[in-house]
Parts: sequence; structure tokens; C-alpha cells
Amino acid sequence: MAGAAASLGTDPLTLADLLRVANAPGFDRWQEQVRRTGGCSNPIHLQGSTVTRDAATGQVLYSYSTEQEPGGRLRVACGNRRASQCPSCAWTYAGDTYHLIRSGITGGKTVPDTVRDHPRVFATLTAPSFGPVHNRPASGHCRCGTDHTEDDPALGTALDPERYDYAGAVLWNNHAGDLWRRFTVYLRREIATRAGLTQAALKEECRVSFGKVAEFQKRGAIHFHAVVRLDGPEGPDTAPPAWATTVLLDGAIRAAAARVSVPLASAGTYPARSLEWGTQIDVQPIGALGHEELTEQAVASYVAKYATKAAETTGTVDRRIGERSELERLPHLPAHTRRLIETCLDLDDAYPDRMLARWAHMLGFRGHFSTKSRRYSTTLGALRQVRADYRARQERQERGYSEDLDDTEGSTLVLAHWTYAGHGHTPGESWLAASIANDIRLNREIAREALADMPDDEMEGEW
Repeated sequence: MAGAAASLGTDPLTLADLLRVANAPGFDRWQEQVRRTGGCSNPIHLQGSTVTRDAATGQVLYSYSTEQEPGGRLRVACGNRRASQCPSCAWTYAGDTYHLIRSGITGGKTVPDTVRDHPRVFATLTAPSFGPVHNRPASGHCRCGTDHTEDDPALGTALDPERYDYAGAVLWNNHAGDLWRRFTVYLRREIATRAGLTQAALKEECRVSFGKVAEFQKRGAIHFHAVVRLDGPEGPDTAPPAWATTVLLDGAIRAAAARVSVPLASAGTYPARSLEWGTQIDVQPIGALGHEELTEQAVASYVAKYATKAAETTGTVDRRIGERSELERLPHLPAHTRRLIETCLDLDDAYPDRMLARWAHMLGFRGHFSTKSRRYSTTLGALRQVRADYRARQERQERGYSEDLDDTEGSTLVLAHWTYAGHGHTPGESWLAASIANDIRLNREIAREALADMPDDEMEGEW
């Protein structure tokens, strides 16, 4: 506790609350609850009870009530994917995303290992230029004449804010999802054309699958990273046709991106415009077993890394902005980011169906950060269910029941009643929860390092 006091610095209120929590009855049980949430920084509080009865006799086999819990509450993880909101739950989400993406590249999680033989690329689609920004070109000299360091806050900001197309930037972000949907349509058309097939005939020979994630550049523009794969007509279980190659897929992606356009009619004082992808399109083959520069594990790790981020790289806030007056209470906002947010608010009346004010904190972007096609791989829901079933088996074993959930299906009846009772931690609880979360992560990283040299087929559990 002395070390805790030292690390808390001069915050007497947090230290006093920490001492209160540590000396309160049921502290050990509180710690156990927090560990079960993975050290969640904003847990949901529940009150209620559950009773398990024998369906035939009505005998009570197990009962539980939160009345005996610390504070009369059960704490469960919030499940927020954003690292800025809850690092612990975001770490779990990133791990699930890693397995989802990786299984679509290497197989596993219901996907056959033969997908390694299918054409697969890692594609990056970016936004166009809305005006010159401070950057670090290969020459080392920005247009402003400065050699910026990697952590220079000026990077990504407009060289000339008065001439930068802020309206185009937020409208592009706002329609990024539409651009992606049209891209997938054109991609299938391009593949069919290159194969000498009609679109109907393509469905009988080949299926396009993908898993993607969105990332904010420092300039505040969204771009997409995607694993794109060619399968046989029934998905990853069937081999693609002989004409389906990585070279063909590369060309189709570039051609499809160049064709995409989302027209916008004029609105008020804002002229009509056409939203398109930028010219910087990168397509790289994914190497099987590390034979290419871009390895399978590197791709999965890269996608998982950005699945838990939002627009934090731009310095924006991670919550919605209710009124324009709130900006006055956010003096830390970088000028470039503030202009993007203000532009969202300015454009809201001109484009009422686009909800720009509602998504101003996201600089106009309103889409999902990670998506996949139906047959790409497993689902996040399936991965969570596996984890839930594992925990259920552990609990059944502790209570002396059969570990096989199917053995007792229909033989027991569970009656439960839960009510929401709040969320979050007190200052002292937050410090302790963060410490627990750090311990859990450290233990996992040590275990992962120990597994790093194991063959892929023996390394299923850790990310």
C-alpha cells in the first residue's frame, strides 16, 4: 500500500478512497469480481438473483443473490471496444478481432486450413487530398521547410487552413461506408470482366470474401485496411478456380477503386461534388508461412490493433458533442480537429439525413470500424460464445455438475432476475482496477511470449 500511496502522488481524495475500499468488508470478493471482468475500468453493476432447479423434481440445485456481494452488487465487464474508454475490454475485443481476421487467412475457427492456398491480399484504400498538410515525406522536408519528428503535433494539420477543404473532408468521412459498399460491388464486376464471365456466372465459380477495419489518419480522414480473399462458389470450403490469382485480384481492386463515385447534390451554399477514393491505393500479397514480406500474423495483428481505436489520433474527444457551446469547454482540441468538428456542425442543416452533428466527435464518420463479409471467417459472437461456454463449464465443475452442457440440456430450469444498478468505479476503485488490469495483461504477455516459438497448430488460445 505504501507503493500505491507513492504512485498516487498528491491526490489525497483518491488515496483516502483507496484506503476505504481496501479496508471495507468483502474487499477480497470485490477484487475477485474485478479480476473476472479483466480489470474493466467502467463495469456495469447488476442487482438480482438466479435459481437453478431440477426440471423434474423442482429441487433447488443452486441459488445466488447479489445481497451477499460487496455493496450488494455484481460487476460485469462493460464490453466497450474503445481503448480510450476501457483498455481491458478493448484488449479482449482486439484479441477476438485478431482471431477473426487470422482464421480467414490461415484457417481455424471453422475455416479450413486450405484457405492458405487461396489468393489473399492486404489492401489499403485512402481518402483523396483535401489540401496540403504537414507531413514527413521520404525527402525528409515538409512543404513548410521543417523536418518534422514522428511525434510533432503539427503532422496532419493543414498548411493553409483557409484553403483546406474541410467540408469535403467531413463529407467524405460521412460517406466512407457508401464508398466501401460501392467498391465491393465494382470489385465483383471487375473480377468477372477479367475472368471473361458475367456476374451471374461469377457466382457459380468464385466468391469474394473480406474482413476490414477503419483507421483515422492524423489529418482526420478515414482509410480502410482489408484482407480480400478469393474462394470457390461455396466460400472457404471450396477451392477457387484456376484463373483466380493474386495478380488478377490486385488489378481488380485498383480498377474498382478508381471507378467508385458517390455524387452529392448541392445543398444550400454548398456546391454539388463527387466523392471518390484517393489515388494512394496499396495492395500486397499475404505470404503463407512467412514466405512473403507481409506475414499472416502481421496482418491479423495490424487489423486487431486498429479495431479498438477511433479518432483519438486526431486529438478529438471520445464522446458525442451535444451543443456547439461544448467546444468552448474543450481548450485542448487541436485547431485542425476543432475546424473539422465545427464543419460537421455547420453542415448539419444542409445535409439533415447525414446526422453530421451527431457524429461531429468522429469528424463525420458514422460507419462500423470493423466489418466482414458473411463467409470470410467466424464471427465475434461465436468467439464470445466459446468463451462463455468455457466459463460455464468451469462453474458447473465447481458445483459438481457434468461439464458437458448438452448432458443436462432440458434437465434443469434456471430462473433469473436482474436489474441495472449503475456503472463505473469510485476514484480508489479505479486505481485498484487499473492495477489488476495491468497484472492480468502482464501475465498474458508473458504467456504469449512463452508460446511465441510454438507451431501455429498448437498456438490457438493466445493473442
